[in-house]
Formats: sequence, C-alpha cells, structure tokens
Amino acid sequence: MATPAPSPAAADPAPCTGDLCWLLSRASHVLTTELTAALEQLGISPRAQSVLGAAMTGEHTQIELARMVGLDKTTMVATLDELQDAGLAERRPSPSDRRARIIAVTEAGERAARDARAVADEVRDDVLQALPPDQRALFVDALRRLVAERLAEPVRCSQPVRRRAPRG
Repeated sequence: MATPAPSPAAADPAPCTGDLCWLLSRASHVLTTELTAALEQLGISPRAQSVLGAAMTGEHTQIELARMVGLDKTTMVATLDELQDAGLAERRPSPSDRRARIIAVTEAGERAARDARAVADEVRDDVLQALPPDQRALFVDALRRLVAERLAEPVRCSQPVRRRAPRG
C-alpha cells in the first residue's frame, strides 16, 4: 500500500500519546488520507464510497443517509450532486412523501461501490497488519462499540467543533 510521507508532526508524538482525542484524530486523518489516495484510481472519495454503501442497504432519503454516515446536510447534498453527475446515484421521489427524495444507486454505482469496498478492505487489512493478529478484531470491535455507544453523538457545547481541512 502507500508509503507514509515523513511529517514533522509525526516526529515525536510522545507528548500526545495519552490523549485519546489526539490519537483518534491523528489515526483518522492519516487513514483517511491513505484511503483517499488509494481510491483516486477509481475516481471516488471515501465520503462518496460511504454514501454509496449506505444507500445500497435500502430505500433511504438524503437526510437518513446523512445521519447514517455522519454528514451534515450541506455536505450530503454536495456528495449526492457529485454521485449523480458521475452517474453513480439518482434522486427519486419517495412513494410515501412527495417532498422527500430516495437515493438510488445505479448499476454503475453498484460496480463503483464494490470496487471501492475492495480497495478499502485492502487498506484496512494493510493498516491492521501493524497489530498482532489476535488484537486486530478486538481493536476494530472496540472502536465499533465506542462509535455505536459512548461516542455515538456529540455532546452539546457552546462553540461547536468543526472538522477542518488538513494544513499543508
């Protein structure tokens, strides 16, 4: 897979290694960057891959998909515009609510989602190779549990935390 680029930020992470937020943020940024690079050959982003995968699980509206993959409404609209322009998904009227649109994945979208899933699986497997075999499933299960339970929803705060684009 990809060879990590040297980074001054990665030189000495020791002061932050006890900070769970920093560890998860750093891991997410580096993994997302690696997955983005790996998916470039398919012309699809990790975000688009997530939306396609979620849309393939049933008839979902834009709002439902946004909740499923953790996107705000504006980002979801932009992502669906990209997918629709690429012929990978379509907005169709909901049979039960004329104001809502169901997101349908096209045949091309199903192929793209399958190919992207295979690439994502390769990246995941490559990353998890850094752990001993008996810890890989435990690690993923622990993260899954945190995301499904304790870290399922952000708490309210007076200054909402924004996801920022990386510098550099």
